[in-house]
Amino acid sequence: MCICIVRGDYCLLLVVVVGASASMGSGAELCSDFYSCSCPNLLAIVKEGVADALQKEPRMGASLLRLHFHDCFVNGCDASILLDDTSEFTVEQTAASNKQSVRGFNVINDIKHCVEEECPGVVSCADILALAAPDSVLYLGGPSWEVGLGRRDSTTATINDANSSIPAPYLLSSTILLTKASPLQIW
Repeated sequence: MCICIVRGDYCLLLVVVVGASASMGSGAELCSDFYSCSCPNLLAIVKEGVADALQKEPRMGASLLRLHFHDCFVNGCDASILLDDTSEFTVEQTAASNKQSVRGFNVINDIKHCVEEECPGVVSCADILALAAPDSVLYLGGPSWEVGLGRRDSTTATINDANSSIPAPYLLSSTILLTKASPLQIW
């Protein structure tokens, strides 16, 4: 489904992220009211956290959308991009397409902290990241989309998967569609 109302590569990115958010996750059925009983103020908390961040730095909106896109491109929308290095694995943050380019981790961490104060141990980071992306786009005057919720956070990450899954930043959108067709054929 293409809900974008702008032209160019931004439109392609938005379509990919919307499709990935709706289709990739823990393998379970996602639904927009997943936290309606267990964390009823979740949407307001995320929206307020995004608004606070974008008031300080408007370009953070694009960064949050990109962060979500890069998370979804590697093994689904599971917040694996948010993980730090451990002795068992090297994380996705240091992959070629992510290193010194993805940002917004602090915004997601701040929002997660606020969510944990209200609903401890309930909401996944993957869902917070999935909600922050459309809130960012909408705050900046773009379109919005419904987000299915109920993702589970990854407990592992791999730099190799990130290096092989995320399109290089210098590729044209037409090249990405031809060479990375499988992740994009989700709608």
